[in-house]
Amino acid sequence: MKNNIENFKNYLKAEINVSPHTIRAYTKDLEEFLSFVDKEPKEIDNLDIRSFLAALHQRKLKKTSIARKLATIRSYFKFLSREGYVRQNPAKLVATPKIPKKLPRFLSVDEVFSLVDAPVGETFKATRDKAVFELLYSCGLRISELTSLDMGDLDIKESLIRVKGKGRKERIVPVGAKALDSINNYLPERVSVKKRSEALFLNSRGGRLTQRSVSRLLIEYSRMINLIGQISPHVLRHTFATHMLHGGADLRTIQELLGHSSLSSTQVYTHVDNVHLAEVYDKAHPLAKKKR
Repeated sequence: MKNNIENFKNYLKAEINVSPHTIRAYTKDLEEFLSFVDKEPKEIDNLDIRSFLAALHQRKLKKTSIARKLATIRSYFKFLSREGYVRQNPAKLVATPKIPKKLPRFLSVDEVFSLVDAPVGETFKATRDKAVFELLYSCGLRISELTSLDMGDLDIKESLIRVKGKGRKERIVPVGAKALDSINNYLPERVSVKKRSEALFLNSRGGRLTQRSVSRLLIEYSRMINLIGQISPHVLRHTFATHMLHGGADLRTIQELLGHSSLSSTQVYTHVDNVHLAEVYDKAHPLAKKKR
């Protein structure tokens, strides 16, 4: 059984190209499930999986957490089925818990401008942090995509970057003028700490900037400018998509820029835009101003 888990982890890393953080989460979920059922994978059926989910529900776990664990189990049995360890995937017969859809949080234009302008000065840290924030907002990158960028992925002359997305899929994304200016200001400072790393964004020791470090930086600067609530890299990704939609971009274009494999993943932003449209209507339409 342990060998199967190791093979599954290698599959996730080599073929699906998921992050080390995701592999750790999958492994933890899988070990919890296999400990609960206490059976060999080929002996597990859909009733065992349902019993596990019921136990999670009794522990009052959030539906999102239960759904994530079920997704792990599905991926594991899909791998086992593909490799011939089991005849079929029992998790296919188990429905995913219904999760209420939450509208993604996004910043206003003024808020995001305050955030990207928060790093001040010509030091390595200030120029790097500003370039990081500008690029996240300019391109709508996932945090893993940003931290995996190498110098060779940046084409300053053409204002483009090559992004390594989920499932080893690459895409070319245009970079805005402000983000390019910030990167150009950062690159001379980067030379001062550069060692052998090809990473675009470095830490103070010359190594690749980590996802955790970027998250900490966002918290640091958002507190500095008194932004309400915790600001994550994904909030900037949502902000990018929402502002693009407000600016008139179509969903297909936004889908390509975000690297979504399915349009349904991008359609959540239409709900956000509908809220925005209602607010604009109430402010601008003559009849909307009359008492009803």
